[in-house]
Amino acid sequence: MGAWLQRLEARFNKPEEDFARRRLMGFAALAIYLAPVLVIGLLLQTLSDTATIAPILVILIAASLPAQRSLHVHVKAVADALAGGDPLVEGRRAVAMIVGRDVAALDQAAIARAAIESLAENFSDGVVAPLLWTAIFGLTGGLLHKAINTADSMIGHRNARYDAFGFAAAKLDDLINAPPSRVSVLLLAAASGGRWRAAFDTALRDAPHHRSPNAGWPEAAMAGALGLKLAGARVYGGVSVDDAFMGDGRAEANADDVVRALALYRRACWANGAGLAVWALAAIVA
Repeated sequence: MGAWLQRLEARFNKPEEDFARRRLMGFAALAIYLAPVLVIGLLLQTLSDTATIAPILVILIAASLPAQRSLHVHVKAVADALAGGDPLVEGRRAVAMIVGRDVAALDQAAIARAAIESLAENFSDGVVAPLLWTAIFGLTGGLLHKAINTADSMIGHRNARYDAFGFAAAKLDDLINAPPSRVSVLLLAAASGGRWRAAFDTALRDAPHHRSPNAGWPEAAMAGALGLKLAGARVYGGVSVDDAFMGDGRAEANADDVVRALALYRRACWANGAGLAVWALAAIVA
């Protein structure tokens, strides 16, 4: 998907053209980019109804869509770095693998918060969303979500190169991740045990003030569940972003808080799996 989009971007995104033309070309490139994904998904779903081996292929492809394990591995690396012998240098190096913000000026608390924020946001975008859309629309839904999410991560940026061309990808990504972000709040609250009310109430109160229409929901829920204060001012590409805080707990997060966040994440993943299992059973019975 990434290589295909790179070729389209090189062909359609011309810096010498005006803003309106580049935005229009962004819509056209996105449609061309998604067309083969849609066709392949529909063909695989059709094959799964007619060929014996095809359902196994569909299951294997669908299982590859959520980034459940890789997300845990990358965030745990941050926790390990913060608990190691050179927490500042190693922590910055580890967290740079999962966040887009400038990490050079992050202290240890900011590194821990960044890891937890990334864990929360990617739980929604990388775990809940692909499984939700696969459950609703089959493999085609999961593949299209993956393609759109990939496009947003590659070209959905607010800078001179992509502000116009990546507009369509960014807005479509916002649209398809809106339902999963709200579902993620329910899952995180359910996994929070006695702090379920704090997770839920914090999300309702703080998420609408986040600069992202979706990221604030899981971030606020996790902040409430852990008794932390997340988000706030950050720096991206040398530009300071004065975002609202999620939660009203401690801002001084540490390695132990990252470990607690990972434990919450694992429980939320189990809750997500249980919910999908009940959904599947209900569909079979019906």
